[in-house]
Amino acid sequence: MALDSWLIKVKTALSNGFESVRSVPPNNSNNGKPLIKKTNVGVLAFEIAGLMSKLIHLWKSLSDKNILLLKTQAISLEGVRKIVSNDDSFLLTLACAEMVDNLSLLSRSASRFSSRCVDPSLRNFHDLLNQFADTGFDTHNWLLSGKEFDSILKKIDRLISSTANLHKQIDTLTTLETGLKKMFKDQNEITVKQQRIIDLKQRIIWQRQEIKILKDKSLWNRTYDSVNSLIVRFIFTILARIKHVFGVVHHGRLIPVSLSRTLSASATVYPSENQETCNFVSGPLNMDDDNKYLDHDDGDGDGDHRPGFFEMNSKTMIPPSGTLGAAALSHHYANLIIVMEKMIKSPQLVGMDARDDLYYMLPSSIRSALRIRLKGVGFSASDPGLAGEWRDALGKILGWVSPLAHNMIKWQSERSFEQQQHLIPKTNFLLFQTLFFANKVKTEAAITELLVGLNYIWRFEREMINAKAFIQGANFNGFSNPNTTISNQ
Repeated sequence: MALDSWLIKVKTALSNGFESVRSVPPNNSNNGKPLIKKTNVGVLAFEIAGLMSKLIHLWKSLSDKNILLLKTQAISLEGVRKIVSNDDSFLLTLACAEMVDNLSLLSRSASRFSSRCVDPSLRNFHDLLNQFADTGFDTHNWLLSGKEFDSILKKIDRLISSTANLHKQIDTLTTLETGLKKMFKDQNEITVKQQRIIDLKQRIIWQRQEIKILKDKSLWNRTYDSVNSLIVRFIFTILARIKHVFGVVHHGRLIPVSLSRTLSASATVYPSENQETCNFVSGPLNMDDDNKYLDHDDGDGDGDHRPGFFEMNSKTMIPPSGTLGAAALSHHYANLIIVMEKMIKSPQLVGMDARDDLYYMLPSSIRSALRIRLKGVGFSASDPGLAGEWRDALGKILGWVSPLAHNMIKWQSERSFEQQQHLIPKTNFLLFQTLFFANKVKTEAAITELLVGLNYIWRFEREMINAKAFIQGANFNGFSNPNTTISNQ
């Protein structure tokens, strides 16, 4: 009976669980109006920590160093220049639009949390962000100065770290509790396991205490208002930084900053202190046809609609007709190029089945172009010099098209639904560095050339293998029967 009583106490202690929110005083009234309770984020701390991590990732991509690399190296990649665009302004427009679009997605997640705030300005965050993006008006002074931002960034880093540690400790506690429950199942050996149960119970008590401490340090016991106050100010500052480094003017028109612009460590997104209006750095407003891709119509026929800043950038990310993205072929062609890359590196290992599989991957347009290119080539591939030339040519083509193909696969993978919900993007490239905006005709021409060259070096390798086997077979027969050689002389 004593043992049964002790077991009941243990189970009761385990059932107390975690506190999801702090206790809140009874609902009082304020001039006859009920007060809205301030609640803690609780288990949503982990999702919020993920959102904060993505914001930090985006902020780091806007550092002086990364922007300089973007404007001097990324837009100069050979593959980008050959099949995407050789227009620096257009490429920088795509880069800016993607960063703005990413920020827009993150701000939507932030809006879900801000809707639970007590502060009406935080609850109205989404509308205020659009106003700030379109006009530069910062009604609530959410744009941070340099010192303020550094302080908040360190605070967010600490909160993310503590929340990650909390998640780890909760997992550990779950494992301990599961182990204890398994011990209770075997009542026959409970006396033997009694000391182990006592030890495990003590570990659980310590673990729960550690979790309680971490909840106070992490996002768990923070109110929605305090957490969202950090997030919205972070988002406002990121948006201002984007506009600064890309040279954006008001009313949604984007003018990429010139390549000669100095991005020193002292450069700031804060043109003036304690002002409600932020006059962003901008270049001259060019109204000629070169910038006509920046204008969009909402299709309602009134002709007066000027899209907002986020809307405009979202439309800019729509791939134009004639690109692989518009044809929904970017991912497929990336896989095709990667398969060919492996075959070209080891053509002697490619069997007939693999060749057939590759052929079935080809769309009709490439099959037709391939048939035309292979006409008159013949069936013999025994020229070592020509085979060497083809290897050099294929290496050069792969040198510029393969990076875009691999980037396409990585980009697609990291932005799948599951990873978008739980993981932080780790790619250090942008969408224009993939096949998404690649010209369909030019890309297909490069793929066709790779197929023609692969066909030749594959047949050359097969003929070399067959010739070697024939020679070895002849030598073996001659050595085993010397009379044959003599009689034939």
